[in-house]
Amino acid sequence: MHDFLKRLPKAELHLHIEGSLEPELMFALAERNRIQLPYASVEQARAAYDFTDLQSFLDLYYRGMSVLRTAEDFHDLAMDYFRRASAEGVVHVEMHFDPQAHLSRGIPLPVVMEGLSLARRAAERELGLSSALIMAFLRDRPAEEAMQVLERAAPYWEMLDAVGLDSAERGNPPAKFAEVFERARALGIPRVAHAGEEGPPEYIREALDRLDVCRIDHGVRCLEDPALVARLRDEGIVLTVCPLSNVRLRVVERIEDHPLPRLLEAGLRLTINSDDPAYFGGGVLDNYLACHQAFGWSREVFIELAGTAIEAAFIGNERRLALHRQLAASA
Repeated sequence: MHDFLKRLPKAELHLHIEGSLEPELMFALAERNRIQLPYASVEQARAAYDFTDLQSFLDLYYRGMSVLRTAEDFHDLAMDYFRRASAEGVVHVEMHFDPQAHLSRGIPLPVVMEGLSLARRAAERELGLSSALIMAFLRDRPAEEAMQVLERAAPYWEMLDAVGLDSAERGNPPAKFAEVFERARALGIPRVAHAGEEGPPEYIREALDRLDVCRIDHGVRCLEDPALVARLRDEGIVLTVCPLSNVRLRVVERIEDHPLPRLLEAGLRLTINSDDPAYFGGGVLDNYLACHQAFGWSREVFIELAGTAIEAAFIGNERRLALHRQLAASA
């Protein structure tokens, strides 16, 4: 099954590019930028990639991104992940990035955009890997700040495939960002949002009703609300589920306890993703393999999941048809 899952053309719809920062690259960038890290070695840094909940992860996540200073750094970060993902059979990556986390430490938005854009073009040219860019707002920051960032991004609106909502979910309901997402809608920018990971099912409903999102990132707690499950099924809303992330962040205790099988049985449209692969136990292939080991899913289930991801991706029809053909050939 390993060879089949590796060969399967996989589209990743839920990735935070800053969360792909491996300790080896962190040290290399720190040395290049003359930054002193609180770790004596790569091994010590890797040992620090341990946490007990979302907030302790976020503290580590923001500390790691301090090494990202130049466009070259952002290019190297993205290319490092693109190469690993391509080697695992990933053919399309949709990456969230957090401009507020960089602006707040003095890194201008053009630096981030230039680096990521160069990497996207290089990945398409060198790896045949397509990508999409999702500008995410930090939900634990003021909505006014998010609106300012959206307006500041005006030179790049045409480059954005979507806007998103991420970071600490508890106490930060989607409705807080209704005006920001309405502005994005008016600009013609698609919208996605994290909801129903740590937060209650009501946050999923809010994301649909108040933010008018086309996909829900995570969404695993929808099962607590049967009416919401029925709505998600009837409207064909895609959930971008991240099983290994859910285990590491204690959303579930073990992969065997994950609600993925019940979500599938409920008729929901699902995709499998890595979230923050450097911190959560691996990339998309690792997540597919973990699901196979835990649930014993057949090839047909994985083909269905891969097909859903291709169908829900922010890509043109020509690329979508090409990936569907590639999927059919791999089956």
